[in-house]
Amino acid sequence: MQLEFFPSRTTGLYMARMFFVRILALLALLVLVLQSLDLLGESGTILAYPGNGQAELLTYISLRVPQLIAQFLPFSVLLATIVTLATLNQNSEIVSMKAAGLSAHQILAPLLLTSLAVAILAFAFNDRIVSKATATLTLWEAAEYGPIPKDLNSRTNVYVRDGNDVIRVASVSGSGKDTQLSGLNVYVRDDNGGLREIISADNASFDGAQWTLQEPFVFDLVSGNKRRVADRIVGKGVTPDQFTLANINAAGLSFGELGEVIEELRAAGRRANDLETTYWHKISSPLSSILMPLLGAIAAFGLARSGRLFFRAVIAMALGFAYFVADNFALSMGSLDAYPPLLAAWAPFILFLLIGETVLVRTEE
Repeated sequence: MQLEFFPSRTTGLYMARMFFVRILALLALLVLVLQSLDLLGESGTILAYPGNGQAELLTYISLRVPQLIAQFLPFSVLLATIVTLATLNQNSEIVSMKAAGLSAHQILAPLLLTSLAVAILAFAFNDRIVSKATATLTLWEAAEYGPIPKDLNSRTNVYVRDGNDVIRVASVSGSGKDTQLSGLNVYVRDDNGGLREIISADNASFDGAQWTLQEPFVFDLVSGNKRRVADRIVGKGVTPDQFTLANINAAGLSFGELGEVIEELRAAGRRANDLETTYWHKISSPLSSILMPLLGAIAAFGLARSGRLFFRAVIAMALGFAYFVADNFALSMGSLDAYPPLLAAWAPFILFLLIGETVLVRTEE
């Protein structure tokens, strides 16, 4: 029995290269198919905006592909694990390695190390590329595929209450005293909640204590008249962070940016458990690639000639997909504030890590 955790250098490189190539091939296949189907559903909406054409379709693909890669990379690692291990088992290479004295963990070691490298690359890719693509695509969709907004940190369709009144802002940009509001509608209501008038303005600025609407229109619901009036003061008790910290697109922020937003929310005395769940999930999600060799290991062992190889591969796939179901469920519970953030982000990972180790030890070690 070898005492080293890894097999020989030749065997390790052979398995790692085989595994990595299959990850890339399966990921490319999944992204190609899913992007084609997604483009078929969205192309009509994109081309419906006047002036849009092939360039806008290519822009949409460039923004959507990173999202698909991030979403389906763990699936690709799972499928690549099953294909790689089933192939090695079918060719009796697993039997040869076990006959040479390698344990199940030593056989899986090259795949685990490759998965760790994939997880690190996935985290960097998600943090640098996917977050920016998601932020841009979200704003572009909000603009109905018109001109892409230049400020990726802007907020869209923000609603804030000011006493009985409700302020709706189409776009929020900047921060602090430099916060700028665009496309405002102020719904003025009486004490009984009845709507009295609607104030509309293109822009509003903050002077440190209140908001100034620049040359707004006022529509009086009682008389039915609409008129332009001089600059009007609204939202005397509304602070800029009520606009800038609303409708936060956590998926469109990098790991560091999301951490800063959470700190700002806490400083403002607001809860941020849903965002904190996403914050920790930005780490646990890429690391799920490390689980796939453990969950798919059942396809590697057992005699291929017994006719149960396909059955074992199905079990491995079921374990992998069970993890994705549990992970999405826990993330939803965390977003609803039903689970603590750390539990929602890490419980499925730890649970299936233990399940994978238990199955491997009980069956092969």
